[in-house]
Amino acid sequence: MHLSQSKIKELELRANDMREELMEVLVEAGSGHSAGPLGMADIFSAFYFHILSHDPKNPEWEDRDRLVLSNGHICPIQYVSLANAGYFDKEELFTLRKIDSRLQGHPHRGSLPGIETTSGPLGSGLSQAIGIAVAAKLNQKRYRVYCLASDGEHNEGNWWEAVMLAAKMRINNLTVVVDRNNIQIDGYTEDVMPLESLRDKYEAFNWQVLEIDGHKIEAIVDAVNEAKATLEAPTVVIAHTIPGKGVSFMEGQYGWHGKPPKPEEAEEALKELRSLEGKIRGEHA
Repeated sequence: MHLSQSKIKELELRANDMREELMEVLVEAGSGHSAGPLGMADIFSAFYFHILSHDPKNPEWEDRDRLVLSNGHICPIQYVSLANAGYFDKEELFTLRKIDSRLQGHPHRGSLPGIETTSGPLGSGLSQAIGIAVAAKLNQKRYRVYCLASDGEHNEGNWWEAVMLAAKMRINNLTVVVDRNNIQIDGYTEDVMPLESLRDKYEAFNWQVLEIDGHKIEAIVDAVNEAKATLEAPTVVIAHTIPGKGVSFMEGQYGWHGKPPKPEEAEEALKELRSLEGKIRGEHA
């Protein structure tokens, strides 16, 4: 999965475009989460447009890689990614959180193509991902399982039960990507329930631990490649991100965890993101 400079720029621009669409969709919905989806846009761009082996025209392809979204509240950026990848028409994005919409406030398996699991209750995604990864091994399948998770959901006890199980079973076809953005709905993670040292915790549970800048496309891809080459343990990628990335008045602010922009705020956000697009286009020239 070598990355040329042109491919890096393509994925960065894709992430920025998806941030713009995200703002438009959230303001239309009048509800939903802003900070986490903005912060994870680069990771979703890397996965859906470079890393994953998948087929939008055949969503149930048996040998596809599985992406499990444990922190289901950031699903608007997954919906935007799926629409851009061709799983459904982009116009449907504007039905987010509306009555009878397939785009629910938390993803629901069976409602929308490309959604692997139903999520909402935090801390349960890893257990689901382990089940899928074990099934792959039992069926002698080579697809990989990726579980995207928030740092705040590490407050849940069932998360750590799953961490222990994955290490015990040496589930090496599983990679967890933790959105280490340091916020949750009630405040900053280290104030609500301190997580550090998160690396030490995972290493104590016998996981391979990689730490990256979650906004660097090359770092994301390199980490996944390293995980794929690891045979003796599951891998966790601690991706350090900025919540609200790309929108200055949202960046690092936990108050934006669970609310959408107002129309005037969305317009300001879009101005910033469109300006950023020009900078990206010249960044690797």
